[in-house]
Amino acid sequence: MATHQISRSITVKASAAHVFDLVASPARHAELDGSDTVRGVLSGPARLSPGSRFGMTMRMFGLPYRMTNRVVEFEQDRLIAWRHLGPHRWRYELEELSSGMTRVTETFDYTRGLPVLYVLLGVPARNAVGIERTLVRLRDAVERG
Repeated sequence: MATHQISRSITVKASAAHVFDLVASPARHAELDGSDTVRGVLSGPARLSPGSRFGMTMRMFGLPYRMTNRVVEFEQDRLIAWRHLGPHRWRYELEELSSGMTRVTETFDYTRGLPVLYVLLGVPARNAVGIERTLVRLRDAVERG
């Protein structure tokens, strides 16, 4: 069975708790987003928790739109994932390493739904590039304080 996920990792000089606080803050998502589609927060809590719903303003291919997401996986300081109307998920997994370092893995998981459609539209390759950029932005944001 094929695995329909795109994952990339980066190591940051910070605790998993510090990184998690950043990722769990929807107000920071536009700053971190390497795809440049997330524009800002529309609605929701300041900090995500299990089952949280949050709305974002978005822009893709020059067209503005809104997206409502729901947190579907949550382990404090270790794992958070959300999805919207589509069945795919965006997931961050944090692994605390020695010396105050954390490995951050971001995954676009498109195993649910119609994976072949995502592939035909080039979504996995495009998202891989966005994930790589996001992780660099996340590292920079965490390390500069």
